[in-house]
Amino acid sequence: MPSTRLSAVLIGALALLAPTLVAVAPPAAADGPGSGTPWVVTLGDSYISGEAGRWAGSSNSSSARADALGSTAYFDNATGTGETINRCHRSRAAEAYVGGGVNGLNLACSGAKAATHTTSEGYFKPGLDFYASGTNKGQALMLQEFATTNNVRMVVVQVGGNDFGFASIVQQCVTDFLASPSWWKDYCSDDSSVTANFTSANVAAVRARVAAAFQNVRTAMRNAGYADTAWTMLVQTYPSPLPNGSAIRYSESGYTRQFTGGCGFWNRDADWANSTALPTINGAVRGALTDSGVTNSRVLELQGAFNGRRLCENTVGLYEEVGVADWRSANAVDRTEWVNQIRTVSTIGPTYYVQESLHPNYWAQLAMRSCVRQAWNNGAPRGGTCTIAGTGLVNGEPRMTLG
Repeated sequence: MPSTRLSAVLIGALALLAPTLVAVAPPAAADGPGSGTPWVVTLGDSYISGEAGRWAGSSNSSSARADALGSTAYFDNATGTGETINRCHRSRAAEAYVGGGVNGLNLACSGAKAATHTTSEGYFKPGLDFYASGTNKGQALMLQEFATTNNVRMVVVQVGGNDFGFASIVQQCVTDFLASPSWWKDYCSDDSSVTANFTSANVAAVRARVAAAFQNVRTAMRNAGYADTAWTMLVQTYPSPLPNGSAIRYSESGYTRQFTGGCGFWNRDADWANSTALPTINGAVRGALTDSGVTNSRVLELQGAFNGRRLCENTVGLYEEVGVADWRSANAVDRTEWVNQIRTVSTIGPTYYVQESLHPNYWAQLAMRSCVRQAWNNGAPRGGTCTIAGTGLVNGEPRMTLG
């Protein structure tokens, strides 16, 4: 075929193909590692899941005064009709939802430990592992599956408190307070059931379990296709929920401290909680992060984040004590508590859960959300120490600073 005729045929063929070639665009890139809207995912226990996030402060006269989110506060399933995992209590106020063009996913669960377990009441508690049985999965496995098809850029982790027996320690302290007179105090801080949690052997064992949990998070992200440099692990320490004894606004004498304030600790036990128990737990968490070898990590220090707004602290009060109408009042965030009351079986009523006791409430969770947003730092995550920065609200959240 002459070259001129061949050229004409080729040109004609290309002309016929051109519309088709223009119409066929390359397939859109699927969301996944490094592609799509960034996500922040939270893992861990009740202090990050959103436990007590329904309540903004406390009132013994009317629960409605403090009820910020209502009876559906923990409904996190796809239809908003119930919990994905019963009693995980993933609150709508939880810190995962930083906004600003960043999506949030809360996989944490109230009562979770480093490893998956089931409570004596039969509640499933996913740990930071790859547990799989039927529809029940560990948090690391849930993260891996989600991260495979979503652009997870920061994973926020808070774990270890339940491995130290947090709930049982609180229960023992309140029991000792209620069962002994002020002239013959029985302290929980020297009870064998409490001190056993803080022996050097147990601290080392918990530290090892938490380190393994951090490594599981890294493994999950690697399995999902991420380089270690493509995402950041933000590890949170635990905040102090109760002031030292001298700053508790109720007397040690009588039962007002528990039955009115919901903070039934002897002064010496409250001091011990802040000087020994909490630093030991947080020290184990920091040490576990070092032991884990997860280098793409930062630490968000929260130990003093609620100071001045803690349960029964003399700088705040119940709504009826400080003359504030309800949680919508302009000064409610500054004059009411950021930590939920400790409730016994006789005081829970139909509205409250015992497991909400001594947990960050609505105000505190929004405060931690502000801290996490500042740690996200527009996609260049950083650590730091988060503290109260002033009074009032900014965009509906307490004023916090990350120093």
